[in-house]
Amino acid sequence: MSDAAPLSSTPGTWQRLARNRSAMAALAILGFIVAAAVFGPLLYSVDPHATSDAQFAPPSLAHFFGTDLNGRDLFARVLQGARISLLVGLSGALVSFFIGTAYGLLSGYAGGRTDATLMRIVEILYAVPRLIILLIASFVFDPMVKTQLAGVWDGRWVGYSKILILILALGLIEWLTMARIVRGQVLALKNQQFVVAARSLGQSHVRILLRHLLPNLAGIVIVYLTLTIPAVILDESLLSFLGLGIQAPQASWGSLLADGAQAINPVKSSWWLLVFPAGVMSLTLLALNFLGDGLRDALDPRQRR
Repeated sequence: MSDAAPLSSTPGTWQRLARNRSAMAALAILGFIVAAAVFGPLLYSVDPHATSDAQFAPPSLAHFFGTDLNGRDLFARVLQGARISLLVGLSGALVSFFIGTAYGLLSGYAGGRTDATLMRIVEILYAVPRLIILLIASFVFDPMVKTQLAGVWDGRWVGYSKILILILALGLIEWLTMARIVRGQVLALKNQQFVVAARSLGQSHVRILLRHLLPNLAGIVIVYLTLTIPAVILDESLLSFLGLGIQAPQASWGSLLADGAQAINPVKSSWWLLVFPAGVMSLTLLALNFLGDGLRDALDPRQRR
């Protein structure tokens, strides 16, 4: 039996989270933004790609967030951008979660030369600039992915090849820190009495990893997952801002910020093109960080005493 009870059976964890007003407010904000991203385009029936003569129209009842250079409704485009940015952020973080957790578990539990070799690989990957990896993945694999998607559903998924590449590429980059954190925790836990007792009873290594070590890592893994999502969203936004990520006619928060930055000039400033996408994105990232801090406090083993 493990020294620390699994988090799912720890009494008071969610009660402590509920008492954290900042975390609950962040959770409510995230819930609202996710609901708006999922259901907003259905309720706000305005085509985000439809152009009009109302170029650079300021915010009004007709256009809540104003319009852009082509007369497209910015509110509809921010909702579409929220869908793509949140999808890339969550999916990329999940890819990072599974790879980093498995890698860290294996490295820390194996120890010795295996651990040293695996950690040297992580350090080498840390030394490679992220932008280079993302550029290579984008230019090399994008044509291949488009070719494969051309035969799926009459080619309707071809336009989503860049999103798929971003999810996989960002997930394959962000797992490095997760692996090091999990590995350090496993090194501290694998010599505890409950692990030694499991070995003495003849339990397999896989069972020890999944039934004894992994439940005791759930707290720190969940907390870091909430902090990985904003990191992936920021990376995607940076790539889209530089024109290397999501391509038109699709929109993400990063591509909307790039469009807004081009519309800022000393003569006439269409401030809404930059303020609204940046505001929604900043609010989302801030809420995710507050939620991560709240989960860290609620799942802290020292708070269980």
